[in-house]
Amino acid sequence: MNNLQPSALRLTGLYKGFGGPWVVDDVHLDVPPGSFFGLVGPNGAGKTTTLSMAVGLLRPDGGQAQIFGVDVWADPARAKAAVGVLPDGLAVPERLTGPELLTYSGLLRGLPADVVAERTAELLGVLELADAGHTLVIDYSAGMRKKIGLAMALLHAPKLLVLDEPFEAVDPISATTIRTILQRFVAAGGSVVLSSHVMALVENLCDRVAVITSGRVVAAGTLAEVRGPHTLEEAFVRLVGGRVGGAEGLSWLAS
Repeated sequence: MNNLQPSALRLTGLYKGFGGPWVVDDVHLDVPPGSFFGLVGPNGAGKTTTLSMAVGLLRPDGGQAQIFGVDVWADPARAKAAVGVLPDGLAVPERLTGPELLTYSGLLRGLPADVVAERTAELLGVLELADAGHTLVIDYSAGMRKKIGLAMALLHAPKLLVLDEPFEAVDPISATTIRTILQRFVAAGGSVVLSSHVMALVENLCDRVAVITSGRVVAAGTLAEVRGPHTLEEAFVRLVGGRVGGAEGLSWLAS
């Protein structure tokens, strides 16, 4: 890791509300370059809203987001050129095939046509979507949509990937492929930020982690610092004030 480089992603005092309490409430995060960073939190914690503001998909009510030192909202074209994004609920032109979608995305980013064609073929092959080359995206399964979304995020060779639940609805074989791709990306100097509900996944992949609940970051640092002597799941439950239920009530289920 080069400490002279600016942070891959830096969030400073981010706020967002939708007419009620703050959904994101003074969030500060610093993602060092070359790190594999996990963002975890319970449902409704503000993870997706935070990541959407971080990459320029949702304007914050306050605060700043920087990608490699470039302000996402002051210089969006330059900031977005360095990041690949897999958002929650990815919306794409569904009446295109996978190859057509990647070609459209690559040309829209200004990549040469021959580069787009080469990378499209390689990504579809690695992500096991080549056999669906004539299938419209509207007919893709949920897992296939995740994979074509990841392909779109990787196509322009970004330095940072921001992925919202990239393993959701993905089968184990495809998940292994995605893990390998992301690990190789980080090993080559890239940075990854991902959100996930699966603590074991974050624990196995990430070297740094932040826990967010009720719109606020309650812990952030290296994996060892955040989890302490416990597993990440145990530390997570303690940090968010969770209570493990199921031990009482529902007696009628045993009748």
